Amino acid sequence: MKNNIASRNRTAKIGQSVMFGSTLFALVALVALLLNVVNRSFGNVIVRREMEASAFSPTPLDQLSRDDLAALVKRIADSDDYEGLTRGAYRRMDLEKPFAERSKDDIIGIINERLIKEEVVTSFTMWQTVFDQAGMNAELAKLNKSLKVGSPEGRIEFRSWINSRFFTQTMGSVAENSGIRVAILGSLAVIALTMLLALPIGIGAAIYLEEYAVKSRLNDLIQTNITNLAGVPSIIYGMLGLFVFVRALESFTSGAMFGITDSNGRTVLSAGLTMSLLVLPIIIINAQEAIRAVPNSLRQASYGIGATKWETIRDHIMPAALPGIMTGTILAMSRAMGETAPMVVIGASTFIVSDPTGPFSKFTTLPIQIYTWTAQPDEQFRNIAAAAILVLLVTLLSLNMIAILLRNRFSK
Repeated sequence: MKNNIASRNRTAKIGQSVMFGSTLFALVALVALLLNVVNRSFGNVIVRREMEASAFSPTPLDQLSRDDLAALVKRIADSDDYEGLTRGAYRRMDLEKPFAERSKDDIIGIINERLIKEEVVTSFTMWQTVFDQAGMNAELAKLNKSLKVGSPEGRIEFRSWINSRFFTQTMGSVAENSGIRVAILGSLAVIALTMLLALPIGIGAAIYLEEYAVKSRLNDLIQTNITNLAGVPSIIYGMLGLFVFVRALESFTSGAMFGITDSNGRTVLSAGLTMSLLVLPIIIINAQEAIRAVPNSLRQASYGIGATKWETIRDHIMPAALPGIMTGTILAMSRAMGETAPMVVIGASTFIVSDPTGPFSKFTTLPIQIYTWTAQPDEQFRNIAAAAILVLLVTLLSLNMIAILLRNRFSK
């Protein structure tokens, strides 16, 4: 007996060590990931400008109001003194979107792009910024030595790639003028539509399978298929969405049957329907487990006071199962938020500058934006990709936190 107990204790210690080691490895990997992303999102850069803002504005641009900036742009265009911002260019931009409706960051972006023409020559990671000052100075000296006499020299500046303009700008051909506004709005629109479609169907299916379905081969087959569908690769759902929603139902998903003529099947609606299919098995399985965990005595007590089956489900089982259902919803939302493969297959735009205005709009998402930027040869695009990853993580954690707070409230 003593030998048996000693053997069991040794086995338990080995299992405990394995679990502790696995947890420690996961934490180390997570910290390494976050440090790598943060290392790319902040750091010094070497910049060159063809013109300083003081040449046409005695007041720093960020201290001017939106109206003052709009007036400054018009005054510069009327003077015809600068090739980058002529009267014709001003009229074209004003026709695209009147300057009276543009934000302050948008106008500053136009001034930077057309007049100041700031160029990030080299970017450094946070590690290099803190520990390699000599290397950065050598790079700056090398750049200034290669410039022609009289050309504006480069300078070292600290750059946070996550700033206010990063959230308000659209995609651009230059990294420092690119932003994630369209991608964030697209991701939120797809997630909202996905949850709107998948939640009622998933919870309804779970209620039927647990409370109404009788034991039969058909119901066993349905249950087996739902379990198997939870493990299907996401790209398969993307191919299904492409064939069914983008092509077969194009007149519906493009809005053609409702009189919309400037769209095709690659819309927010198609993405929402596809992602709904992807997360539906997860929601159903977790909702079933939550309903199954409700004590049977609660059902019997409800029936004992004369409640019908539906009243028992509505007033007793669902409130008790709601925290578990919310947990499944959090998992489903997290998976849908980070999916890239289905979005690529159904045709999410890799370059789009217009915000989604409805279910029939073209769209892009944050994972697609990150994927696009990491494929660019310019090193600065990898910096803003890292910044976008941080935004995606914070957005995902924020949505999860809201769902957890709701779950805890329902638990009480």
